Amino acid sequence: MLSIRLVKMIESHAEQLTGGAVQDLQTNSRTPAYHKLSREELHHRAYEVYRNLGRWLGEKTDHMIEAFYGELGEMRCAEGIPLCEVVYALLLTKYHLRDYIRSSGAVDSAVDLYQEQELHRLVGHFFDRAIYYTVRSYECEAASRRAPAAATRTH
Repeated sequence: MLSIRLVKMIESHAEQLTGGAVQDLQTNSRTPAYHKLSREELHHRAYEVYRNLGRWLGEKTDHMIEAFYGELGEMRCAEGIPLCEVVYALLLTKYHLRDYIRSSGAVDSAVDLYQEQELHRLVGHFFDRAIYYTVRSYECEAASRRAPAAATRTH
């Protein structure tokens, strides 16, 4: 029983959440390669997650998540961003969301508390899948970039 109220509250505060996440990505010592990316690119990706949270959490198949995060993994590999930073960036995005859920003050009853816990569970599951598809496509992209180089060395 997911609280539509909590999800709508998050979606309506997507800009605020995005601003915090982007600021963190561009200043965190664990994401130095992200410091070079444009604020607009980082904003677009984070905003897409926060603004459409209900759609992401309600997705019954992984198709949309695989497509969105597969593209992200390929892009970050092509940009030369280390995989560890890509994963940490996704974790930061999740942490900002979870912090917002905790500090939103939307829990007034035991039912609200249950719904908040369920939302945390669903957010965790969503980000687990997002990380998996990002890493998988990043690794495939890296392998495809190595293959031509290896072929030219053997000739």
